[in-house]
Amino acid sequence: MNLVPFDYVILRAAPRIQRGEFVNVGAVLYCRALDFLGAAWDVEPSRLKALDPAVDVDVVCASLEHIRAICAGDPDGGPAATTRIGERFRWLAAPRSTVVHPSPIHSGLTSDPTADLDRLVDAFVR
Repeated sequence: MNLVPFDYVILRAAPRIQRGEFVNVGAVLYCRALDFLGAAWDVEPSRLKALDPAVDVDVVCASLEHIRAICAGDPDGGPAATTRIGERFRWLAAPRSTVVHPSPIHSGLTSDPTADLDRLVDAFVR
């Protein structure tokens, strides 16, 4: 089994960004060696509502779907989706003040980035 490096960010939902509270909702994994960029998530509305009872869960899910489109290079992802795969990851990993934002970048080793993306969601989100 050949292991290659990958980078990832955990996606955080912050319904009231000014409070600095967030819930992990997903992950984005980038593996240059295997030309892989993917996102996965699992939104639990009750966890979001614990931070803000008025949170619009549909907005959070729409933001995550936009991230998925960027990862896939789907035109629905807008201009960021048209860039090279590494640029898309760096764009998604850039700090921002939005309802869904990334953690700092972390690294690991993989031979199966799809399985490791699922593992990250299991470990940090569910």
